[in-house]
Amino acid sequence: MRLRTAALTATSVLSAGAAVLAAGRYAADAALRPPRPRPHGGGQPPAGFQGTRLTVHSHGEGRVALTRSLAARLPGVYGLTGRGAHAAVGRVLEAEAEDAHVHVTVRELRRVSRGQLTVGGTVRLTPQVHVGDPGEALGMEYAEVEIPGELGSLPAWFVPGARATWVITAHGLGATREHPMVMFPFYQRHHLPVLDLAYRGDPGAPRPLDGISHLGDAEWRDLDAAIRYAVRHGARRVVLHGWSSGASMALHAAANSALRDRISGIVLDSPVLDWQRTLRALAGAHHVPRALLPLAVRAVQGRTGLSGGRLASVADPDRLTVPTLLLHGPDDHIAPWDGSRELADARKDLISLHTVPEAPHAAMWNADPQGYEEALRRFLTPLM
Repeated sequence: MRLRTAALTATSVLSAGAAVLAAGRYAADAALRPPRPRPHGGGQPPAGFQGTRLTVHSHGEGRVALTRSLAARLPGVYGLTGRGAHAAVGRVLEAEAEDAHVHVTVRELRRVSRGQLTVGGTVRLTPQVHVGDPGEALGMEYAEVEIPGELGSLPAWFVPGARATWVITAHGLGATREHPMVMFPFYQRHHLPVLDLAYRGDPGAPRPLDGISHLGDAEWRDLDAAIRYAVRHGARRVVLHGWSSGASMALHAAANSALRDRISGIVLDSPVLDWQRTLRALAGAHHVPRALLPLAVRAVQGRTGLSGGRLASVADPDRLTVPTLLLHGPDDHIAPWDGSRELADARKDLISLHTVPEAPHAAMWNADPQGYEEALRRFLTPLM
């Protein structure tokens, strides 16, 4: 009898343990699984934009009326994406207009680049203003190239320029290589070649071995492969421009790449510097119950090898050796900006901090395109 009771108790403990592991794995997957494209568009939104579902109430003559909300009233330039449709919107024209007895926010409608907006349809705000490739979206000359990477071939867009300094871009959490296209016109005006990388987990790139993002801790090796490609194809120097986890990749590369002497500058937009805080924020945005958040942290530690200090180590002010432009703001709830402020304060000799208010995660350009580009111009001028 005692043997049977002990066996039942052991089985219950093992079952409970398995349930805990499964719950932690579920929470980690929800937060860090790479984006999967959907056949009709309107796929997973980038980090920080999961809660921005808006209804289109009317559109036409350069205007679109959207559900009144904080998201709809964000200043700047954004994409609108929905099932089979994508559009670009500009400034807020009327913050509280009335349309058929419904209070709405009216924004400038710049273009509908794919499909069509449907009255009554649901869209999301996104920092990805452009869709398609650089030729389709911007009419730019470009080449589709393949970069040999650690896990396999990595697709990238190369936009040529006259200078010997190349810019290598790395998008962030939940985004794709379409996101950095917002910067292509700026870089083209300054004659800088751009290599826009799709890394592990992206459409067309190899899947991560464990199926989840490492928040830059593993992905940086794909950025390192892009640096090697650039140098082999004529780049004398490179500037790394990363968003979110892509900014963390840039920090890793600047600290650890065998070709770090070729890196003349790094541009960090909304960098992920505290992976545990970012993981908790991402899990919360995916409606993971608060009780599961500690389990998600443990699951990620077990699957990725991340520890409390791994990302912090590459953001150690004493390890930074190249000029850095840091663009971040107090309204980023995915990668809190206090870490960016501390980093900038510790290395005022190397780091220029450009603060952008009212900007969600990795949307610093979207919130203030002119200010962002002017800060970037001043930073890059001595590096070209």
